[in-house]
Amino acid sequence: MGESSEASQQSFLRKHWEGYKEFWTERFSFLDNYTRFIDKRLPSWSASDVEEFIASDPVHGPTLKTAREAVNFGLTGSVIGAVSTAGVAWKYSRSVHGAGLSFLAGGMFGWTFGHEVANHWLQLYRLDTLAAQAKFMEWWQNKSVGRS
Repeated sequence: MGESSEASQQSFLRKHWEGYKEFWTERFSFLDNYTRFIDKRLPSWSASDVEEFIASDPVHGPTLKTAREAVNFGLTGSVIGAVSTAGVAWKYSRSVHGAGLSFLAGGMFGWTFGHEVANHWLQLYRLDTLAAQAKFMEWWQNKSVGRS
């Protein structure tokens, strides 16, 4: 009787796990674009390699260039958020650990806000930046294989 109960419990857990895995696989399906690059690690690339791709691909090049410009918005937001929240925390609490935590949190919030600004300013919502990044990695993989 104990074995039957244990087998049904394992069956229940297996079904639960499969449902859980299916749920998250659907939500992170965009990662399927990158799995072919994870199996065999790509060599490092430089800024000049990215510029070469941008110049060579008339479809995905401008999109990748715009996505790279959006990073500057994120960095700017991160710096402003980190410094301002840490400054306010230090002004009112004079607590080193509080100011440090505020610095980290402000940096993360500022990065997120900066990317939202970039999303609207550069109209990233109209572009398929994921496809452009995947196309660049495919281009880089083909170019790297040719070098070896």
